[in-house]
Amino acid sequence: MGDVHPAIDVELKKLLPPESYELRPNDRDSRSLFGEILDWMLAPLLLLWPMSIAVTYLVAQSIANAPFDRSLENSVQAIGEQIKRVDGRISLTLPMAARKILRADESDTIYFQVIGYNGELIAGDKDLPLPIEGESLQIGVTTFRDSRVNGDEVRIASTQVTLDVNEPTKVLLVQVAETLEKRAQLANEIIKGVILPQFIILPIVVMLVWFGLTRGLAPLNALQNRIKKRRVDDTSPIEERAAPLEIMPLISSFNDVLYQLEDSVLSQKRFIADAAHQLKTPLAGLRMQAELAQRGSSPEELQRSLEQISDSSMRATRLVQQLLSLARMENLTNTNEKILIDLSVEAAQATKHWLNAAWEKNIDLGYEARDEDLQIFGNPVMLKELFNNLIDNAIKYTPAHGHITVDVRHSNQVNLLVIEVKDTGPGIPPEERQRVLERFYRVLGSDVEGSGLGLAIVKEIATQHGGKLEILEYFYDEDRSKYGTCMRVYLPVGNA
Repeated sequence: MGDVHPAIDVELKKLLPPESYELRPNDRDSRSLFGEILDWMLAPLLLLWPMSIAVTYLVAQSIANAPFDRSLENSVQAIGEQIKRVDGRISLTLPMAARKILRADESDTIYFQVIGYNGELIAGDKDLPLPIEGESLQIGVTTFRDSRVNGDEVRIASTQVTLDVNEPTKVLLVQVAETLEKRAQLANEIIKGVILPQFIILPIVVMLVWFGLTRGLAPLNALQNRIKKRRVDDTSPIEERAAPLEIMPLISSFNDVLYQLEDSVLSQKRFIADAAHQLKTPLAGLRMQAELAQRGSSPEELQRSLEQISDSSMRATRLVQQLLSLARMENLTNTNEKILIDLSVEAAQATKHWLNAAWEKNIDLGYEARDEDLQIFGNPVMLKELFNNLIDNAIKYTPAHGHITVDVRHSNQVNLLVIEVKDTGPGIPPEERQRVLERFYRVLGSDVEGSGLGLAIVKEIATQHGGKLEILEYFYDEDRSKYGTCMRVYLPVGNA
């Protein structure tokens, strides 16, 4: 923070957020909105693509089987029609030329088989496997199954044939099988016809998605450039109509932050200007007293000058402390720093702390103890500052032989505590009660030295705790003809 006094450095660190004096690494790597959208669009696409290939393969297999199954069915039906009973014997009356045509195939091997009533081979290939036991076959209905013959995968068409309608239980089994070469070739052709265009279409789709996202996010880039070109001190709102509809709530929230920032900057500027103005008087007094001390010709004059310097330095110190305290209270908004506090203990300690100052003015300062649970969740530093400013303010404005009473109790309202500091001072006119809560304002004609910050600090602390400060009349005689001031603070009990 530079070469500054350690005490000032500590106070400044209390006012500034941690990020302003401590560099911290990013908690996590930032993500690009463009990359996020691109991932969520392309990831499902790349996931669905292999799934579409698998589905296409299954569909291609089904499509390739259909025409060849019909051909097998026709062959089975044709062979079944050529089975005859000749001289009491069942035989296949299929000419040799027809058998050659049946087996003629450039790609696949064709098998056929005719099985008699008792399972004997009537014609065809004996290696062709029989239907699985329990498989239901019907006369004239062709069924299909996959199997293996001589180590090759084959597709088998089976049906039952009867030669005598009067004996339906006597059936013959007719089977025709072929290897799967033509089916595989057709399935591959179908897959190629579907998949190959996808290799061309997919990159085009990716490029179109990329181009579409680039065009869609162009308004965000334009908004980013407009924000980058803004001056550092420019807190004017961003034009919402120029932004896409989806981010208008974000722009609106950002504008709200800008409004708050502008108010905060103006408040800080006023605070600095007021603080500089208020510090001029004690500093000028210190300089004048120092010059008088240098020109003093007698020890008595030097002693008076030193006493004046001491008083001025104490007033300046108190003013600086209150300025730093007010600034700290305005920036201390972290509710996580609130703990369970017994207000009766805080009030008693604060009263005890100011007893010497009250005795010096012959003021009767007391705390009205109560046997009640007066605990709330609050910030201990802030609440201690609240009590100190209330009592300090009362001591300043209460004349000698006056009375000051500190009281903490439950309000008539539920979950609400009341802090009261009542004094027998001159009181505050009703028209001045709101103005005395402003910074650096003091009631004219009071002839009391002060900075005008005490009640402003109390008001800020009450606000930070969700409460409020009221200034009331305090009648301290029976006929209600004499009154002082009652500073009343309402604080909600609340939760942590």
